[in-house]
Amino acid sequence: MDSTDGFSASPPNRSPGRDDNENSTYIKILVSNMDAGCIIGRGGSTITEFQALSGARIQLSRNNEFFPGTSERIIMVSGIIDDVMKATELILEKLLNEAGETSDAEIISKVRLVVPNNSCGGIIGKGGSIIKSFIEESHAGIKISPQDSNFFGLNDRLVTITGTLEECMYAIDLIMSKLMEDAHYSLSAASLYPYAGLILNGGHGTPLGYTVPSVPYSRANYVPNGVGKYRSNKGMMPPLISTRSSPGGSEGEGISVTIGVADEHIGFVLGRGGRTIMEIIQISGARIKISDRNDFMPGTSNRKVTITGSHEAVNAAEDMIRNKVSSISEG
Repeated sequence: MDSTDGFSASPPNRSPGRDDNENSTYIKILVSNMDAGCIIGRGGSTITEFQALSGARIQLSRNNEFFPGTSERIIMVSGIIDDVMKATELILEKLLNEAGETSDAEIISKVRLVVPNNSCGGIIGKGGSIIKSFIEESHAGIKISPQDSNFFGLNDRLVTITGTLEECMYAIDLIMSKLMEDAHYSLSAASLYPYAGLILNGGHGTPLGYTVPSVPYSRANYVPNGVGKYRSNKGMMPPLISTRSSPGGSEGEGISVTIGVADEHIGFVLGRGGRTIMEIIQISGARIKISDRNDFMPGTSNRKVTITGSHEAVNAAEDMIRNKVSSISEG
């Protein structure tokens, strides 16, 4: 299975004699798309193994379903509390190992939990008394983000935990014990990705849990210079070729656009380990291909970046690439 797809396997078999209704709970953890692939494993092997070892159910949001305001996917682990904690430990150990580290207790890790806003008060306590006691007892760092007013209808906050693996697990155990006392925090009300209809305040109905960056340029700044060729009217961007064609002969089937990006800026478009370009692909839904080294547009040192997809996807991807290059140029 492609590691970028959402994943939801069948719940593992339960041991007899457990009171599922009384002890069932869930936890949501944010991970990068790359880390999500590590948890899924080739053909779903890793997530299947973790479910078998822990007895918990592990689900991941799809590759374009991010927590609002981030480019991180959600892992939801559900089941009996002991099973949930075991699965969480397996996940964190795996991420540490994949990062080139070991599960040694001295390695510092960072975990971000998604917690309903109305349940955060129980973790904080009067005057911060509970969260202070959790920090003192676990020796982990625990911070709770303020409620994000940028997204209308967002009722979750992030709880960031830092420390060694052992300290983080101790803190998570304390937090989960408190959350299970909260009637609002119940498995029956849990949804893996409840943000599909979320609207960005002031965004005029921008859907889903991500924001397409604003772009400090206008297509009006680019004037025709021959068939399919454009040049910058303000010198903000390098010359580009924009050959908009419909692969199937019909605009409704999509278009292909090629733009030029200076060779020295390609690294910023790609990002470390390809993360920036992957994020652009995931958010826009377009396909992007960058020409090989020394494969430039005629008469320039600009690499060819070909974007293919629907009009909306291509425009979004092109805008994000331009925005990225413009920010580097201005910097």
